[in-house]
Amino acid sequence: MEDVKKIQKLIAYYAKREKMLQRSLNELYENIRDFFVYSEGNKIYGCCALHVDWEDLSEIKSLAVANSRAGQGIGRKLMEQCLREAKTLKVRKVFALTYVPQFFASFGFKMVDKKELPHKIWSECIKCIYFPNCKEIAMLKEL
Repeated sequence: MEDVKKIQKLIAYYAKREKMLQRSLNELYENIRDFFVYSEGNKIYGCCALHVDWEDLSEIKSLAVANSRAGQGIGRKLMEQCLREAKTLKVRKVFALTYVPQFFASFGFKMVDKKELPHKIWSECIKCIYFPNCKEIAMLKEL
């Protein structure tokens, strides 16, 4: 629980740059079990969440790495952990909405039309200031 404010600060860095959706403390506390963090000592350098949406579908959310540690494989480690967790849960498909499709493609995610994703996933999107003119790219991986 002591990581929540650090996770929010990391996400806020990218949210201010319009690279991801801001997360409230309330939302982070409610979903803390979805998160993996990369830390050294008491510092958080990366975070990523795997959120289960339905019996066969999960979402990769809030993948963020401290700018000072970008390019050091932290995002890759976090993604690998989320995908391992999805397999453990026997989730068949994982999706993401991203501005960095090449990163997700390196894990075997394929671009899909957002309309192919279930309506249930849009519950967060309607809170976004960019809805319905979202420029994020939908990506999907079958496990």
